[in-house]
Amino acid sequence: MSLTMDWSSEQEIMDIPAQWGTRLEQLLVLAGQAEGITEGEVAVTFVDDNRIHELNREYRGIDRPTDVLSFAMQEESDEELDIVYEVEEDEELPFAEPLGDIIISVETAARQAEEYGHSLEREIGFLFVHGFLHLIGYDHQDDASEAVMTAKQEAVLQQAGLTRG
Repeated sequence: MSLTMDWSSEQEIMDIPAQWGTRLEQLLVLAGQAEGITEGEVAVTFVDDNRIHELNREYRGIDRPTDVLSFAMQEESDEELDIVYEVEEDEELPFAEPLGDIIISVETAARQAEEYGHSLEREIGFLFVHGFLHLIGYDHQDDASEAVMTAKQEAVLQQAGLTRG
């Protein structure tokens, strides 16, 4: 098993270049290596501002668009059922365990790329790594945790050659 990613586009603002999928897979591997995660599946969906606004309002109670949302599959609550797979000692599960979904607004990403003065590819990469870190439990509720996340994101982007400017 390994880290895998599937992506789809549910927006008509722009065509998503095929190389973005390749770039996101590279970032997934680099971010996974940095965090010691070698297995799992991530689903990425590109949407427009209207759709991410709906999702942000529905799931976070925030009535405005945002740049990226993450929905982790590993979070547990009292209402969730534990699913146990019985596996023989040398047997592997037939599928990668889902880490979760990352939803990226291409409209917001394009505005932010222009505002920050870097490429749209770098902004999409940043949002993807940011979303991945949320999937595996990182957050930025205070200055210290935000600094940790920012450093981790920048390290992965630097490794991939996605620098600012």
